[in-house]
Amino acid sequence: MPASAPTTHVLIVGSGPTGLTLACDLARRSIDVRIIDKSPEFPRSSRAKGPNPRSLEVLEDLGVVDRVLAAGSAPLPMRKYRNGLPIADTDPFGASHPTPDTPYDRGWLIAQWRLEEILRDRLAEYGVHVELDAEADRLTAGSDSVTVGLADGRSIEARYVVGCDGGHSPVRKLLGVRFEGKTTEEQMMVCGDVEADGPDRGYWHQWFDEDGAVMLCPIPGTRSGWWFQAGPERDRAGAPVPPSLESFRRLFAKHTGLPGARLTQATLLSTYRVNERMADRYRVGRVLLAGDAAHVHSIAGGLGMNTGIQDAFNLGWKLARVVTGQAAPGLLDTYEEERLPVASWALDISSERLRVTLDAIRQPGGGLDSAFTGETTGLGLGYRWSSLSPAGSTARLRAGDRAPDAPCRDAGTGAPARLFEAFAGPHFTLLGFGPATTDALRATETTYGDAVRAYGVDAEARHGLTDDAGHARSAYGIETGADTLVLVRPDNHVGLIAPADDGRAVMDYLDHLSGTAFRRL
Repeated sequence: MPASAPTTHVLIVGSGPTGLTLACDLARRSIDVRIIDKSPEFPRSSRAKGPNPRSLEVLEDLGVVDRVLAAGSAPLPMRKYRNGLPIADTDPFGASHPTPDTPYDRGWLIAQWRLEEILRDRLAEYGVHVELDAEADRLTAGSDSVTVGLADGRSIEARYVVGCDGGHSPVRKLLGVRFEGKTTEEQMMVCGDVEADGPDRGYWHQWFDEDGAVMLCPIPGTRSGWWFQAGPERDRAGAPVPPSLESFRRLFAKHTGLPGARLTQATLLSTYRVNERMADRYRVGRVLLAGDAAHVHSIAGGLGMNTGIQDAFNLGWKLARVVTGQAAPGLLDTYEEERLPVASWALDISSERLRVTLDAIRQPGGGLDSAFTGETTGLGLGYRWSSLSPAGSTARLRAGDRAPDAPCRDAGTGAPARLFEAFAGPHFTLLGFGPATTDALRATETTYGDAVRAYGVDAEARHGLTDDAGHARSAYGIETGADTLVLVRPDNHVGLIAPADDGRAVMDYLDHLSGTAFRRL
């Protein structure tokens, strides 16, 4: 690289789950990445309640899912009360279970600060650390770089900048990108992390009364820590009372019938209002937006943090290919093409789930279980409309869909192996189902080397898998004898489905990613 060129490939502004996911994904691809945050220290807020099933798949690919599972807990059953008395216990996930193609059948309960800590530790393994007390307040675009000015007078030059800096995103505002939508002032909660003595920590407690509500969810990994959420107190003029320990104690005593003194401290207090807004663009030249900087919506269904994590996973491989010259900048346009419709969907489904939940809690026994459906798992989201999803399908899948998992066996050793293990990492994965795919697998290996890992599923290849139980063919909708090629993108979505003898289609797809035009293939 010339001496005058920027020393930083990508600068990420904001070190929440979205920014950290993107930083981890770029760092493992050997991209020179820096990540900054305006906070003087790392936050300890519990905030979002954890990754959904699709985000757990992303975290597995990044190599941290075992740490996340160990630090958190499975979602708890919900205990619902009326007038201080328990009237119903509900387990929204009681009937669900993992399947061969879906190893995570439910989300995971973990404090946001703990999830961020795990991601920071992973990032540090690549030699990258979050730079604190670095507030971005200026952007200057050059022909081949962007300079971000900091509030303390310093500046950082990078080839690309990604704003992952939250709903009030300074990066978005500096770009002049509109953030259209609405704020519903009358729909609000007061929130905070509290210490409490008494409630059974095996439940998410929900006291819903006609004149208000209190919710307490235990924070995994703590002895007496809870998330506290409630409808706010009102003063004589009807204005909401700001959150405080004293106010929380009064609300707790009123709705639970228990002594307010059982709450011993309240920290990280906030007032939450329902915001539904979305950026009209995700990219302005060399600057991109992700996570809450690009979209905010109701917390119903738990899609906020998860949509951001999945934004980052979509963007990471594309940004890496552009930075390293493996693809033209036009590839970055497919980030907005694919993720903006998902954000629009998230706004719609979270708004609908909020309406259903507000109706449910008006009746005794109603609770937050109404906010969760099969749609909120994130497992059904894909990019069938994308210019990176050419025509091609099986009985179960189309190009653009999430690529399912499946248990197999290593063809050489007989040891258990999973498709997700084959996908993990920064490469494309070519699955060849059946012996007729052997020539295409070998040609792809010869042409692209480790950039594409070719796996023969009951076919000859450098990486061989045996589908002795038929789970892989079932997950991909491929009947026995119907030999098929499936190219899986680095973000574990199906890129291409082609006949066994059409290895040229695979090469055309991969070569297309290096071009400047991104039309429907």
